[in-house]
Amino acid sequence: MWGKKSNKNKESKGTSIFPIKIDTLEQLLSDKFENNPDLKFSKYMVCEKKVAVFFIDYQIEIQSFQQSLLTPLVNLEKSNEKLSNQHLLNELPLNSGTTADSIEVILEDIILGKVFIYIEGEKAALGYLLPMKESRSLETAETESIVLGPKISFTESLSKNMNIVRWLIKSTDLVMEEYKIGKVSPKDVRLVYMKSIANEDDVQTMRQRLKELDVDQIEDTIVLKQFLEDSQTNVFPQLDITERPDRFTYNILQGKLGVLVENSPSGFTAPATLFSFLESTEDLYMRWQGGTFYRVLRFMAMFFSIIIAPTYVAALTYQYAIIPTQLLITIGQSRAAVPFPPIFEVLLLEFMLELLREAGARLPTKVGQTMGIVGGIVIGQAAVEAGLTSNILIILVAMSALASFVTPSYLFGTSIRLIRFPLIILAGFFGLIGIIFGITFLIIHVTRLTSLGRPYLVPLYPLQLKDFNKVFFRTPFNLTNKRARSYRPKLLKRYQKDDASKIRDIDE
Repeated sequence: MWGKKSNKNKESKGTSIFPIKIDTLEQLLSDKFENNPDLKFSKYMVCEKKVAVFFIDYQIEIQSFQQSLLTPLVNLEKSNEKLSNQHLLNELPLNSGTTADSIEVILEDIILGKVFIYIEGEKAALGYLLPMKESRSLETAETESIVLGPKISFTESLSKNMNIVRWLIKSTDLVMEEYKIGKVSPKDVRLVYMKSIANEDDVQTMRQRLKELDVDQIEDTIVLKQFLEDSQTNVFPQLDITERPDRFTYNILQGKLGVLVENSPSGFTAPATLFSFLESTEDLYMRWQGGTFYRVLRFMAMFFSIIIAPTYVAALTYQYAIIPTQLLITIGQSRAAVPFPPIFEVLLLEFMLELLREAGARLPTKVGQTMGIVGGIVIGQAAVEAGLTSNILIILVAMSALASFVTPSYLFGTSIRLIRFPLIILAGFFGLIGIIFGITFLIIHVTRLTSLGRPYLVPLYPLQLKDFNKVFFRTPFNLTNKRARSYRPKLLKRYQKDDASKIRDIDE
């Protein structure tokens, strides 16, 4: 873009070193970068003045540098106007020029992809941001696969992710607040929300946590999420991580807050509840009957995954009476050759299953799939034939593992699998009483949890009956014209119920 550019000084972070001789500046920068060959320092004579251009080679877009900066700079020789920083700001075809007068600011900006121009005798160097940004193209989501709905996922490019969000939410009401987090390696962070919908208390709470976070660096969105959670020692995730833009923007439009981080292919939304991790945007894309069925199925799968293995241990160790006689005979025949008590048998099989799952996830895709299928069949069959476990337990553990994979959230599924181990141990020592004690403790613990200060079990606790159709089951869209009260949005109504349900003929 051509035209007069603004000359904005960056906030000074040290004593000014300008004016300075160009040779002295070159030596100073060379010493600071330990004679790094990637530091390019070139000298020119423009309008009878010495000019230095310096940058980090691999940090800038070379083509833009050549066309928009270097060529126009050299051609200024034909101009009769006195060469100065203001002259360059007016003449160069870039609109991101800033001045820096301290070596601290220059060192900080040059590693971010800035090209600096210094005219000998001036009181500051002129910097232009021309970063080289590597990013992959838009692809399908890896960890949140769905059959219906958009397939696009976030990438490591923050600008692309913000563009996707703007593309999905075409509203001037969408706010994207900018933050920089990290003292050693700062990263750009965006707080995303709808100004007319999001609860102001939630916005202020998230702002405060982002501003007060004092760390050297944040590697990824998932790391930032753990810093911002209400309880970092708890096994349950308290902020909803996702790599799907449609899920992210859907939560934003419901009144939640979203956070995006530079170089991270995912974002998270807050506040979250236990039931948020069992919801999928695919529930919206199918008929309400199908959406309700699969949502209820996930709740049942979560309970089944937690309880089935501990119940097996408790029943075989203490409470034989709860097993039907015919089934008890079958189990006895299956375990006739097993020399271990049920608790050891279950823990061994669960441990083997976790090893297979982890190995399949870490190996290359094609090898990992083969490892999971072949390894599971071979090891399971060999364990039965060797008398280490029974056929029935293999079926139960496999079903329990499948049930844990039904949850749309990978992190929440991992939490469910972790919960099984202490419950198995309690069942082995105390039977059904141990299971009841463990589940009671788990319920009390979850009841005390919060996400961004909001109760983790809402709308079940505190009870919000009017939100049940948005959490536990789905109803037709003409009956869901209001947002969930649990998140206390500013704007509760989404659309007029009567207009949404009205059937119009072709002649209307």
